[in-house]
Amino acid sequence: MLRNLVRKIKRFSQSERNKAPGETRGTYKHTPLSHVLEVNEARIRQAFGDSFDLVCRRVAIGKHGSIAALVVHLNEMVNPQFVSTAIIERIVDKTEHLTDPNTVYTQIRDSYLDLTDVAETHDLHKVAYEIANGNTCILVQGVAKAIVCQTQGYSQREVSQPTTESTIRGSKEGLVESLAVNLSLIRRRIRNPNLRVEQFTIGEVSQTPVALVYIEGIANPGIVAEARQRLSRIKVDSIQESGQLEEFIEDAPLSPFPTLLRTERPDRVTGNLLEGRFAIITDGSPFALIAPATFSMFLTAPEDYFERFFAGSVIRLLRYLAFLLSLTLPSLYVAITTFHQELLPTPLILSIAAQRNQIPFPAVVEAILMEIVFELLREAGIRLPVILGQAVSIIGALVIGEAALRAGLVSAAMVVVVALTGISSFVTPIFSLAISVRLLRFPLMILASALGLFGILAGLASMLTHLLTLRSFGVPYLEPIAPFVAGEQRDVVFRAPWWAMNRRPRFVEEQTDKRVAPGQIPRPPEPEQTKDPGR
Repeated sequence: MLRNLVRKIKRFSQSERNKAPGETRGTYKHTPLSHVLEVNEARIRQAFGDSFDLVCRRVAIGKHGSIAALVVHLNEMVNPQFVSTAIIERIVDKTEHLTDPNTVYTQIRDSYLDLTDVAETHDLHKVAYEIANGNTCILVQGVAKAIVCQTQGYSQREVSQPTTESTIRGSKEGLVESLAVNLSLIRRRIRNPNLRVEQFTIGEVSQTPVALVYIEGIANPGIVAEARQRLSRIKVDSIQESGQLEEFIEDAPLSPFPTLLRTERPDRVTGNLLEGRFAIITDGSPFALIAPATFSMFLTAPEDYFERFFAGSVIRLLRYLAFLLSLTLPSLYVAITTFHQELLPTPLILSIAAQRNQIPFPAVVEAILMEIVFELLREAGIRLPVILGQAVSIIGALVIGEAALRAGLVSAAMVVVVALTGISSFVTPIFSLAISVRLLRFPLMILASALGLFGILAGLASMLTHLLTLRSFGVPYLEPIAPFVAGEQRDVVFRAPWWAMNRRPRFVEEQTDKRVAPGQIPRPPEPEQTKDPGR
């Protein structure tokens, strides 16, 4: 008897382990609807655990109210006034002459609802999913089907200016947390029927809608198929933000460099779609993921394309220089002051030596401590309320910097180096790449303290080798620099005029790689041939 009990416990444990993530007893997966309205109502209530915001409205429809109907929705996910006027009042008024339940159901589905999106389902799990998604379901007594009405009306943030990618010239609209609004922002910029939107539902528990967006005829079908496959194979309880999704589909999850570009600007999304890339938009996240991504994309800003080409090129070149400074400046200071003093002019090296005469730490410890303090101040400024964040950062930097100098813990030159490094890191337009640089700065300083400039060169060579091995959905990360593509150098370090950037990237299909017609260079009008009136 005891042996049988142990076997039953083992079978139960095995069955619980074999359940899909998020599957519970009340979900009724793939359970058909019943003809009995009370049974369907009881199952829906049980699926939602009889939640207080679940509304199951019984409505008497048909001739003399002879037919019972059930209108089900979540109170906080829909507009109650809209449900009352567009659904309940309509089905009561329009069916008052009908007596057959099947006829009533058919007429409601096909004729009586003033809604643009009406669907039908036979599955109880689908009904529960649609209700949880903010839609309203109509069930009729005697009919084992349900009408699904698009009635989402929950509150959401209005379209506003992007907070992480602000520009002086260009669009002031940013993506929001609503998938429908984000898709409308993109479709408003690409009014073309070839713009494709494929929806996926990811998360066994959260059931998060995710959209794959691309332009058919421009995007490479093989790359789109790979993106579709990576999204389809994700099995997880919940996806709440695009950053979680990014870790499931990126090519190099252990690399410090991002292989997908994230942006909250719809104009940046549309620009990359027109280049043959695809975008992934997650409901509940204001950031879209763009791929295939190359390294040069992380150092470009929308204003590079909205200003005249020579101004955009100079600003972009300055951004590349700032990237190199933010990565190598502290390690260069450590290497030069420790091993290569002869590289600096004599007055400067004597000044630095005099400053460091009272410093109790070696240069590498001084640099690491100052970098850690700077990172703490940066994080404090981000996490504190907006009113206090900027003041705390400025006061903290001044007080700590001045106190450290007076106490002889750091040198003035080190404070200048750290400040220049921090300012240079702020120039990087994409936050994910800026974080990578902040992390890689520390191993470079350790290499510089051990091997000097040789250590810095060895570290940079290792990074370059790693970058050469990276791929983003099969596209080399350093393209078009390595492999070198001569025709794509018009938009890497310098930006050519729009009329000269006549081809899309190489991974686009050959028949659609042209995007600017020839002969578009502007020219002044020819002077008119004037005639001498005396002749």
